[in-house]
Amino acid sequence: MNVLMLSNVYTPLVGGVTRSIQAVAGELRRRGHRVLIVAPRFGDDTPDDEQDVIRIPAVPNIYRQRYAWPLPIPGFVHGTIRDFGPDVIHTHHPFLLGKAGQRESVLWNLPLVYTHHTRYREYMEKSLGHSQLATELLWSLTISYCDLCDVLIAPSRSIASMLEEAGVRRDIEVIPTGVDFERFRRGEGARIRQAEGMPEDAFVVGSVSRLEPEKNWEFLAPAAARYVKENPGAHFLAVGEGSSAERIRAAFRRQGVVERLHTPGILEGERLVDAYHAMDVFAFASHTETQGMVVTEAMAAGLPVVALDASGVRDVVVDRENGRLLDDEDSESFLAALDWVRKLDAGAQRRLAESARRTAADLSIDNCTGRILDVYRTAIDARALLQGEGRDAWPSSLRFLRYQWQTWSRLLEVAGQSLLETKK
Repeated sequence: MNVLMLSNVYTPLVGGVTRSIQAVAGELRRRGHRVLIVAPRFGDDTPDDEQDVIRIPAVPNIYRQRYAWPLPIPGFVHGTIRDFGPDVIHTHHPFLLGKAGQRESVLWNLPLVYTHHTRYREYMEKSLGHSQLATELLWSLTISYCDLCDVLIAPSRSIASMLEEAGVRRDIEVIPTGVDFERFRRGEGARIRQAEGMPEDAFVVGSVSRLEPEKNWEFLAPAAARYVKENPGAHFLAVGEGSSAERIRAAFRRQGVVERLHTPGILEGERLVDAYHAMDVFAFASHTETQGMVVTEAMAAGLPVVALDASGVRDVVVDRENGRLLDDEDSESFLAALDWVRKLDAGAQRRLAESARRTAADLSIDNCTGRILDVYRTAIDARALLQGEGRDAWPSSLRFLRYQWQTWSRLLEVAGQSLLETKK
């Protein structure tokens, strides 16, 4: 099978969407399928030795100087599809390249699969500071995009419920990205501890994420700093980079424990696996996750997770079975949960770790990619049954005109609805 994936983010930008695409594409290729990824060029930082990745022109250094704004030139994407001959198009964003993928699926009569990775409304409200009109318009267009796809994938049940409550009419398949369980369950934490100057007997609280406001570091950093101050043998390991890095350091400086804060930056490969194994407990406070892949990776390493109850996270963390899931964003409760993990006896800690590993094993990349393949095959078969027109020019033109009419009608509709909402 030939699978074309289009994404507005990819390497060298490290994040959940990038890692999700890499994981699924890697497993599909391992099974003998061809995967071609279309992504924007990130200026001089774009890797030169990529295989099966097509880069399109983009405006670099957009939004916190980290993202690139792809220019979905119609002829470029159209030519890529002609040369590659995909059986299915899989998009990972509803805008820009996602929109290009939707348009090409109509022109070429190909099934369109879309994975909803990002909680766009929450991101705009929390980190972009846009007006309510812009937020509601963006969200309404996202819902419209979902309904025009052949198959919609949600990485968690909580995200599927959110989309259904928002009015998505399309049936939703709940399929997590999956974790490379065998890779993450083995690591040498001592290497990271030694490199960071952490004692062998230190109790290490850790987290892995982009160091950005939408990951709720404004809550997690002060809470972690307090915990480290109140527990002389505790250290905190924050893996990642982002605009909140200095605020995180400032929180630890205020508590006088900045020397027990460790920020090695972005880690990949074996160093990332070792970082998980250097931790005793994984702390997570984000409210904006669709899945929270890092939570599953931590569990594969045998780590109990202390997290706030939020979408994506609540699908994998079971309170007092594989970690702690807290209802309220309260520092006292968060610190108490970390202490609960630290004070467990050896037998209880072992049972907690085993439960975490079982959760991760159920969400292995092998299991989850198999389900995605089933979705592809079903979408291909359904498209073949419903549309026997072939790919002649005139039927393709009619499909495209019908698609354009639906798109612009929906755009005007949601714009009007958004204007009415803002006036209430």
